[in-house]
Amino acid sequence: MTLPLSEADLQRCVIDLAQSLGWRVVHFRPAETKKGWRTAIQGDAGFVDLVLAKDGQVLLVELKSATGTLDDEQKAWGRAIGATWHLWRPMDWYDGTIDRALGLGTKEAL
Repeated sequence: MTLPLSEADLQRCVIDLAQSLGWRVVHFRPAETKKGWRTAIQGDAGFVDLVLAKDGQVLLVELKSATGTLDDEQKAWGRAIGATWHLWRPMDWYDGTIDRALGLGTKEAL
């Protein structure tokens, strides 16, 4: 049996694992303003939750809870980015998908 992970829990797990494996990580956090929660950007909304980089490899990752859905802007970014765009959910944490994407268990990660 696996315990449920919220999107915030999954984000902490992914960031911790990635950094422990030598990945550079960035996440743009929203801040509360008079108009509600906003993430300061210039350009198109819906950019990914995490940018991970290591040894010339870049992963652009959108995180969602088990039941979370992508909005239209996030889908558009996924289409625009292509092969380096990943949608990860808690099941990907439990089944090893994230481990493999980050190189855990490969010769390079050891």
